[in-house]
Amino acid sequence: QVQLVESGGGLVQAGGSLRLSCAASGTIFDVNAMSWYRQAPGLQRELVAALTSGGSTIYADSVKGRFTISRGNAKNTVYLQMNGLKPEDTAVYYCQGFVLSREYWGQGTQVFVSS
Repeated sequence: QVQLVESGGGLVQAGGSLRLSCAASGTIFDVNAMSWYRQAPGLQRELVAALTSGGSTIYADSVKGRFTISRGNAKNTVYLQMNGLKPEDTAVYYCQGFVLSREYWGQGTQVFVSS
């Protein structure tokens, strides 16, 4: 069973930084097209950043220049470096990945940015 596990969330003051990690287990295959989504209370889940299978990156306009998605050295890991955090970045952040065209999600990690 493929599992994606996020870590690195927490409480930070506005202007601070956090690095989220997502590690996949339970598969010998590569996890392709790993992405980070977030969902704030009362709002729909939205794409934050994506790393395509071809290595391209995609960012939401709201995080461009502040967040960076990258692959880890360990297989099937992805990071989200978040700098210049704002209170509106407060949300549960989810990792998403595809294994053999099947979609998997992590359980989410809470990020809270205080003003």
